[in-house]
Amino acid sequence: MNWFKVGLTILILVVGNTCYADDLLSIYQQALEADPELKSSETKIKIGDAQKGQALGEMLPQITGTANWSTNSQRQGNRGNDYAGTSYVISLNQTLLDFPKFWNWRKSQAVESQYTLENVQAQQTLLFKVVDKYFTVLEAEDELSFYYSEEETTAQQLAQIQALYDKQLVKITDMYAIEARLDQIKADIIEAEAKVVTAKEGLRELTNTTPAMLLKLREGIDYKELEGKLEDWLAVAKSENPTLAAQQYAIAAADLDVTAQKARHLPVVELQLNYYNTNTGFQSAFVNQTDTQVAAINVNVPIFSGGTITQRTQEAQHKLTLNKYDNEAKLRALVKETSDAFLTSNANVRRIKATRKALESATKSREAVEAGFGYGVETISDVLKAQEEEFKTKRDLAKAKYGYIKNRMRFMQAIGMISEENLAEAKGWLQTTPAQEMQCFK
Repeated sequence: MNWFKVGLTILILVVGNTCYADDLLSIYQQALEADPELKSSETKIKIGDAQKGQALGEMLPQITGTANWSTNSQRQGNRGNDYAGTSYVISLNQTLLDFPKFWNWRKSQAVESQYTLENVQAQQTLLFKVVDKYFTVLEAEDELSFYYSEEETTAQQLAQIQALYDKQLVKITDMYAIEARLDQIKADIIEAEAKVVTAKEGLRELTNTTPAMLLKLREGIDYKELEGKLEDWLAVAKSENPTLAAQQYAIAAADLDVTAQKARHLPVVELQLNYYNTNTGFQSAFVNQTDTQVAAINVNVPIFSGGTITQRTQEAQHKLTLNKYDNEAKLRALVKETSDAFLTSNANVRRIKATRKALESATKSREAVEAGFGYGVETISDVLKAQEEEFKTKRDLAKAKYGYIKNRMRFMQAIGMISEENLAEAKGWLQTTPAQEMQCFK
């Protein structure tokens, strides 16, 4: 019996349950629980709801109760009178006409809608970030993998050239050329390793946990161009993008604030109902228990407040202007983002097709040069150059693939239509099992 195989089988059964790879959906679930920007936008919705409740409450009946207990002492010459005084007051005030309160309530509704749409934008932004950062890690890992492969191939060539040099079949300059290329690859590996670490840190920023081994991009994906005309998609983005919609509500809220401030010049009409019960009269004189009911209509007309209302109105108008400028800036940024994502995504599709053909040519060229070197008609420098070109083309192809995925998702976010369905679609582009299972046991 081969005890080594038995032991390895037991190890796989024991450790295999802990070997797993993170996919897009699991990363997204982790990000939902940990993303502070999403939590912040959810809290703002609660703030908006509370503000709306406050504004509505100011227009509802205001009921107050007051109780007073006092000890009173009166002296007139040698005569005095001491007694305990009590009084109770219940007052109800109901606004009948108060335009500032009404417009402030309308403003709070607009602010709540703004916060709700900002939360939608935060959700969509998180979806895009998960895809972008996940595939950025894969792209960095693939680039590093290509450099490792090139290093291994070049090291093998160095050993072969060393053997040929020992037999005096090649020049010392050939060996120096391979050594120089190997040193350059090692330098590239250091940079590529740093990219992997940085990319993983970017993913960890979303989830607050160090990502496990990630599922790799699979082969055989049908990379399709985005359909339709750019002008039509720009119209969709302007109508569906939640950031732009939230800004429209911000403008509406600022406009309502201007109206509310101007309305402070208008009269305020209020219904007042009071009930008094007291045994204390003028100058704390004792009287019999007295009940008094009062119903009144109060009209308050602002005449002069030191210019405060005018200044508040001007402040509100300036804030409205700022919101309009912000809207124009966001609109221009949205047009640029949508156009760039649409055009770049489609360009990536064409680049993938062209680079695949270039890779086929580079592979054939490298094979021909290697064969020529064997016959002595090509130099080792030619081999290294052909090999370097082939690996560069492989990296370019991978870059184009990842660029397509990330720009496609960026486009969906720009037009305001990115959803978990897009996340599921991107998940379908990944392998179903880890590409390097033995890493689980390291």
